[in-house]
Amino acid sequence: MGEAAAIVGAEAKNSGSARTRLRMQAESFQWNAFRADEEDSPARSRSLARLAEHITGRGKAERYILGLRAWDAMVRGEPAETALRYAEEALEGGLSWTDDNWGFEVPVLVALTFMYCDQPGRADELFTQGIADCERKGWRGAHLSFGLTLLGYIKFHRGRLSEAEDLVHSGLRIADRVGHQVPAQWFALGILIEILLARGRVQDAQELSDAYNYGQVVPNAVVYPDSETVYSELLIARGLRTDAEARLRAVGRRLEPRGMRNPMWCPWRPLLAQTIAHTDPVEAAAIAQEGVEIARRFGTPGAVGRALHAAAKVTSGADSLALMSEAVRQLEKSPAAYELAQALIDHGAMLSRAGLPQDAADLLMRGLESAALCGADALAARAREELAASGLRPLQLRAVDSDSLTSQEKAVAERAAQGWENRRIAEELGTKERTVELLLSGAFRKLGTNRDGLAGLLPHQSRGSGVRGVPGL
Repeated sequence: MGEAAAIVGAEAKNSGSARTRLRMQAESFQWNAFRADEEDSPARSRSLARLAEHITGRGKAERYILGLRAWDAMVRGEPAETALRYAEEALEGGLSWTDDNWGFEVPVLVALTFMYCDQPGRADELFTQGIADCERKGWRGAHLSFGLTLLGYIKFHRGRLSEAEDLVHSGLRIADRVGHQVPAQWFALGILIEILLARGRVQDAQELSDAYNYGQVVPNAVVYPDSETVYSELLIARGLRTDAEARLRAVGRRLEPRGMRNPMWCPWRPLLAQTIAHTDPVEAAAIAQEGVEIARRFGTPGAVGRALHAAAKVTSGADSLALMSEAVRQLEKSPAAYELAQALIDHGAMLSRAGLPQDAADLLMRGLESAALCGADALAARAREELAASGLRPLQLRAVDSDSLTSQEKAVAERAAQGWENRRIAEELGTKERTVELLLSGAFRKLGTNRDGLAGLLPHQSRGSGVRGVPGL
């Protein structure tokens, strides 16, 4: 890959055609971005930013440059609005997955940028269209494997764990036919292990890892840096914290010099903080706090909520409760349904231990409902155990899974999409502001977006609803 990047870089300098030069620059930026041995990633990022800023045309080469700039901004943890602006500009005029001369890598990166920026619903649409294009053209090998696997990853980010698992299994089956230890297989294995862990199936995840020798392969999986954090999650789940710590520190040493800091893309900081919390609580708290600061710079509620949740888990006393409360509030503003369920249950358990059983019961019940809707069976079982430990019996779940908005959710979402503040929406609809927040949280989960993406996704929402009631009301 390094040689490929060098060749196109040299050709870009030698070309007398502005169009060819831009095409070669796009190729060079793309392959260097995937290299684990790139010597000066920050310099590449600066060059890419300068080039993208001065692009005036919207030909294919320009759109690919803009798409690469969007991805680079996201990976580096620049403000999400910057990454989204370039992603939207890249899509003007279209980015085909099946262009024989350009490849599908950049269209995939643009779609994933939306996912990491709290808009997985938009990524879902782009991937569904791209997979359909591949199938129409007869591309049923690595391209389709990547498409199905990453669509599964998008479903995972939307909290749809069962659907995600089925899609990634399909992607892995295709990758197995393509070849052994190829990128399509690395992606599928890592994502499937992550989903299995989220569903509480640690033994299944371990058996899958053993079958493919995943722990030994991933250090060389240059196109998927997050693979090491996934394997570290498996080690943590098995209680092998020393091994996990070594791997996570290695990831940090690899990514920090490259300026790749976004915890939404590679969450090595929160995992490392969790891993060392019992042996070095001071360092764990410092690492977690740094993660919060990086997440706040990125600016999405999902990123901030996850970082706060991680910080709360390695902090003690009143500070921990305050961090967890803020984590819940942030995650309610995001489409991160599974992470919200985790935070609700953790917060409820903390309140129960603090002697506040009624407040705990409300959070635990909401967490139970959310976990059940996500298909996070082990998390739902933990919520039931926490309720029982508090002397409470779980009530019958008040919601069933559906993508359709209720009439109440649609009413608040439409007004929020027009820029109305929650207080104004509450006054207009004659309800409480907290009720509006919870209705919006349900809409964010179903549509797969935070507040910023509502306007783009609401027109696609069908009429009708299969949901009765809203968790927490």
